[in-house]
Amino acid sequence: MPGVDLLVAVAVGYLIGAIPSGVLVGRLRGVDPRTSGSGRTGTTNALRTLGPRWAAAVAVLDVAKGVVAVLAGNLIGPGPWGGALAAVAAVAGHVRSIFIGFTGGRGAATGAGALFILAPVAMGVALVEFALVVWRTRLVSLGSITAAITVALVAAAQYWVGWTGPEAAFGAALIGLVVVLSHADNIQRLLTGTERRIGDG
Repeated sequence: MPGVDLLVAVAVGYLIGAIPSGVLVGRLRGVDPRTSGSGRTGTTNALRTLGPRWAAAVAVLDVAKGVVAVLAGNLIGPGPWGGALAAVAAVAGHVRSIFIGFTGGRGAATGAGALFILAPVAMGVALVEFALVVWRTRLVSLGSITAAITVALVAAAQYWVGWTGPEAAFGAALIGLVVVLSHADNIQRLLTGTERRIGDG
């Protein structure tokens, strides 16, 4: 049944996304990233609390969660909608993981992994923008927020001209929304000029 398949895809996507990569990698180093820095479990806080090598491992695992969620959702179905909804659920699971008391990261890396499968052109454009923003400002949060908005807009434009399906545009829009909302505290600090930059002590 299509409805049941979608529910299963969403549940599987959420559980994949909820795997707390940052916490698991932190245990190998004897550090829980939730106890220092921003308290988040994603790559940026892992960089601050675990160091570059371990943060790279967290990033790879978080991106992989998004990729695996989409592939699993596509297999479960029905059609590409299973992958799109599993992708959104994976990002939600990363942000609010059932395994660590509904805490987590910001969802950017997991969303990027999912969108490289769902909307690769849009994600490529957003990745270039992310790199440029971070390079110019040293603000990872600003790069993530602008990239989340960009990927949604580009995917919508692609759908408008018939270059991609509605499921990709829908998934990109919801993933972008989740990522932006997860940065609510960062947005407040950006507005007040108190957001931490890469390299700050």
